[in-house]
Amino acid sequence: MTALAQLPADFLSALRSLRAAVGRPELRLQEIPAPARLAPYAVALEAEVLDPSGEGGNPGGGGDATVSPELATGRFILLHDPEPPAVWQGTFRVVTYIRARLEPEMAEDALLGSIAWTWLVEALEKHSADYTAAGGTATRVLSESFGTLEGRSESIDIELRASWTPQSPAVRNHLEAWSDMVCTFAGLPPLPEGVSLLPRRRD
Repeated sequence: MTALAQLPADFLSALRSLRAAVGRPELRLQEIPAPARLAPYAVALEAEVLDPSGEGGNPGGGGDATVSPELATGRFILLHDPEPPAVWQGTFRVVTYIRARLEPEMAEDALLGSIAWTWLVEALEKHSADYTAAGGTATRVLSESFGTLEGRSESIDIELRASWTPQSPAVRNHLEAWSDMVCTFAGLPPLPEGVSLLPRRRD
Protein backbone atom coordinates (compact mmCIF):
# COMPACT_ATOMS: atom_id res chain seq x y z
CA MET A 1 0.00 0.00 0.00
CA THR A 2 1.44 3.38 -0.99
CA ALA A 3 1.83 6.31 1.40
CA LEU A 4 -0.88 8.25 -0.44
CA ALA A 5 -3.31 5.37 -0.05
CA GLN A 6 -2.87 5.55 3.72
CA LEU A 7 -3.91 9.23 3.91
CA PRO A 8 -7.45 10.17 4.96
CA ALA A 9 -9.82 10.86 2.07
CA ASP A 10 -10.44 14.43 3.24
CA PHE A 11 -6.71 15.20 3.33
CA LEU A 12 -6.20 13.70 -0.14
CA SER A 13 -9.05 15.88 -1.38
CA ALA A 14 -7.39 18.93 0.18
CA LEU A 15 -4.07 18.10 -1.49
CA ARG A 16 -5.75 17.84 -4.88
CA SER A 17 -7.45 21.18 -4.24
CA LEU A 18 -4.13 22.85 -3.40
CA ARG A 19 -2.53 21.51 -6.58
CA ALA A 20 -5.31 23.15 -8.61
CA ALA A 21 -4.55 26.61 -7.18
CA VAL A 22 -3.42 29.31 -9.61
CA GLY A 23 -0.99 31.91 -8.29
CA ARG A 24 0.27 35.21 -9.63
CA PRO A 25 3.31 35.03 -11.96
CA GLU A 26 5.36 37.24 -9.61
CA LEU A 27 5.06 34.63 -6.87
CA ARG A 28 7.45 31.68 -6.59
CA LEU A 29 5.76 28.85 -4.67
CA GLN A 30 7.33 25.52 -3.68
CA GLU A 31 6.64 22.70 -1.27
CA ILE A 32 8.84 22.41 1.82
CA PRO A 33 8.97 19.87 4.67
CA ALA A 34 5.90 20.20 6.86
CA PRO A 35 6.12 20.44 10.66
CA ALA A 36 5.63 17.00 12.22
CA ARG A 37 4.23 17.91 15.63
CA LEU A 38 1.34 20.24 14.86
CA ALA A 39 -1.06 17.66 13.42
CA PRO A 40 -1.12 14.05 12.20
CA TYR A 41 -1.23 15.26 8.58
CA ALA A 42 0.28 18.43 7.14
CA VAL A 43 1.58 20.01 3.96
CA ALA A 44 3.69 23.17 3.79
CA LEU A 45 4.43 25.64 1.01
CA GLU A 46 6.98 28.46 0.88
CA ALA A 47 6.47 31.62 -1.17
CA GLU A 48 8.68 34.49 -2.23
CA VAL A 49 8.12 37.55 -4.37
CA LEU A 50 11.30 38.75 -6.06
CA ASP A 51 11.98 42.33 -7.14
CA PRO A 52 11.08 42.36 -10.86
CA SER A 53 13.49 45.27 -11.40
CA GLY A 54 16.44 43.03 -10.54
CA GLU A 55 17.72 45.52 -7.97
CA GLY A 56 18.99 44.48 -4.58
CA GLY A 57 20.98 41.27 -4.55
CA ASN A 58 21.25 40.86 -8.32
CA PRO A 59 24.86 41.45 -9.38
CA GLY A 60 23.71 42.43 -12.87
CA GLY A 61 21.04 44.81 -11.65
CA GLY A 62 23.26 47.39 -10.06
CA GLY A 63 21.77 46.86 -6.59
CA ASP A 64 23.53 46.47 -3.26
CA ALA A 65 24.64 42.83 -3.09
CA THR A 66 23.91 42.79 0.66
CA VAL A 67 20.22 43.59 0.09
CA SER A 68 17.84 40.70 -0.57
CA PRO A 69 15.93 40.88 -3.87
CA GLU A 70 12.91 39.41 -2.10
CA LEU A 71 10.06 41.87 -1.65
CA ALA A 72 8.13 39.45 0.54
CA THR A 73 8.37 35.87 1.80
CA GLY A 74 5.91 33.56 3.49
CA ARG A 75 4.82 30.09 4.50
CA PHE A 76 1.43 28.40 4.09
CA ILE A 77 0.81 25.27 6.17
CA LEU A 78 -2.33 23.16 5.96
CA LEU A 79 -2.94 20.91 8.96
CA HIS A 80 -5.45 18.07 9.21
CA ASP A 81 -6.51 16.21 12.33
CA PRO A 82 -9.49 13.82 12.24
CA GLU A 83 -9.77 14.43 16.00
CA PRO A 84 -8.90 18.14 16.15
CA PRO A 85 -8.38 20.41 19.14
CA ALA A 86 -11.61 22.19 20.09
CA VAL A 87 -10.06 25.58 19.31
CA TRP A 88 -9.82 24.67 15.61
CA GLN A 89 -13.60 24.31 15.22
CA GLY A 90 -12.97 21.93 12.31
CA THR A 91 -10.65 19.18 11.11
CA PHE A 92 -8.44 21.50 9.02
CA ARG A 93 -6.33 24.47 10.08
CA VAL A 94 -4.33 26.89 7.93
CA VAL A 95 -1.25 28.43 9.59
CA THR A 96 0.54 31.23 7.72
CA TYR A 97 3.44 33.63 7.99
CA ILE A 98 4.35 36.61 5.80
CA ARG A 99 7.29 39.03 6.09
CA ALA A 100 7.98 42.10 3.93
CA ARG A 101 10.38 45.06 3.93
CA LEU A 102 8.93 48.55 4.50
CA GLU A 103 9.93 52.17 4.30
CA PRO A 104 11.46 53.20 7.69
CA GLU A 105 8.80 55.83 8.36
CA MET A 106 6.05 53.22 8.10
CA ALA A 107 7.17 51.73 11.42
CA GLU A 108 5.54 54.71 13.16
CA ASP A 109 2.14 54.14 11.53
CA ALA A 110 -0.24 53.20 14.33
CA LEU A 111 -2.57 51.48 11.84
CA LEU A 112 0.09 49.24 10.32
CA GLY A 113 -1.10 46.08 12.06
CA SER A 114 -4.74 46.80 11.31
CA ILE A 115 -3.95 47.28 7.62
CA ALA A 116 -2.14 43.95 7.48
CA TRP A 117 -5.04 42.13 9.15
CA THR A 118 -7.52 43.85 6.80
CA TRP A 119 -5.57 42.47 3.83
CA LEU A 120 -6.05 38.94 5.19
CA VAL A 121 -9.77 39.31 5.80
CA GLU A 122 -10.46 40.99 2.45
CA ALA A 123 -8.35 38.50 0.49
CA LEU A 124 -10.29 35.58 1.96
CA GLU A 125 -13.60 37.32 1.24
CA LYS A 126 -12.56 38.19 -2.31
CA HIS A 127 -11.81 34.54 -3.04
CA SER A 128 -14.97 33.29 -1.27
CA ALA A 129 -12.82 31.26 1.12
CA ASP A 130 -15.21 30.25 3.90
CA TYR A 131 -13.48 30.09 7.27
CA THR A 132 -13.92 30.38 11.01
CA ALA A 133 -11.82 30.88 14.16
CA ALA A 134 -9.33 33.30 12.56
CA GLY A 135 -6.61 34.87 14.65
CA GLY A 136 -3.22 36.46 14.20
CA THR A 137 -0.55 38.96 15.18
CA ALA A 138 1.22 41.71 13.23
CA THR A 139 4.74 42.69 14.32
CA ARG A 140 7.14 45.47 13.33
CA VAL A 141 10.75 44.29 13.15
CA LEU A 142 13.71 46.69 13.27
CA SER A 143 17.03 45.18 12.13
CA GLU A 144 20.30 46.93 13.02
CA SER A 145 23.78 45.71 12.02
CA PHE A 146 26.99 45.95 14.06
CA GLY A 147 30.65 44.98 13.85
CA THR A 148 31.69 43.84 10.40
CA LEU A 149 28.12 44.43 9.18
CA GLU A 150 27.71 47.95 10.56
CA GLY A 151 27.81 49.43 7.07
CA ARG A 152 24.41 47.97 6.27
CA SER A 153 21.40 50.20 6.52
CA GLU A 154 18.73 49.68 9.14
CA SER A 155 15.69 47.84 7.84
CA ILE A 156 12.06 47.78 8.92
CA ASP A 157 9.96 44.69 8.24
CA ILE A 158 6.40 43.75 9.00
CA GLU A 159 5.49 40.20 9.96
CA LEU A 160 1.98 38.75 9.96
CA ARG A 161 1.32 35.40 11.59
CA ALA A 162 -2.24 34.17 11.17
CA SER A 163 -4.32 31.02 11.26
CA TRP A 164 -7.88 30.08 10.42
CA THR A 165 -10.09 27.04 9.87
CA PRO A 166 -11.35 26.27 6.34
CA GLN A 167 -14.91 25.01 6.24
CA SER A 168 -14.14 22.13 3.85
CA PRO A 169 -11.27 20.29 2.13
CA ALA A 170 -11.79 22.60 -0.87
CA VAL A 171 -8.85 24.83 0.10
CA ARG A 172 -7.73 26.02 -3.34
CA ASN A 173 -9.27 29.45 -2.80
CA HIS A 174 -7.58 29.75 0.60
CA LEU A 175 -4.16 29.29 -0.98
CA GLU A 176 -5.01 31.68 -3.82
CA ALA A 177 -6.21 34.30 -1.33
CA TRP A 178 -3.03 33.95 0.71
CA SER A 179 -0.87 34.13 -2.43
CA ASP A 180 -2.55 37.40 -3.39
CA MET A 181 -1.90 38.70 0.10
CA VAL A 182 1.82 37.90 -0.12
CA CYS A 183 1.95 39.96 -3.34
CA THR A 184 0.08 42.78 -1.61
CA PHE A 185 2.68 42.77 1.17
CA ALA A 186 5.33 42.99 -1.55
CA GLY A 187 3.73 46.19 -2.84
CA LEU A 188 2.28 44.72 -6.01
CA PRO A 189 -1.17 45.84 -7.25
CA PRO A 190 -4.07 45.24 -7.42
CA LEU A 191 -5.16 46.03 -3.89
CA PRO A 192 -8.53 45.58 -2.20
CA GLU A 193 -10.68 48.65 -2.81
CA GLY A 194 -10.19 51.30 -0.14
CA VAL A 195 -6.97 49.77 1.28
CA SER A 196 -3.75 51.75 0.97
CA LEU A 197 -0.48 50.34 -0.32
CA LEU A 198 2.36 49.98 2.19
CA PRO A 199 5.39 51.47 0.40
CA ARG A 200 8.38 49.15 0.33
CA ARG A 201 11.83 50.21 1.42
CA ARG A 202 14.15 51.83 -1.12
CA ASP A 203 17.82 51.09 -0.33
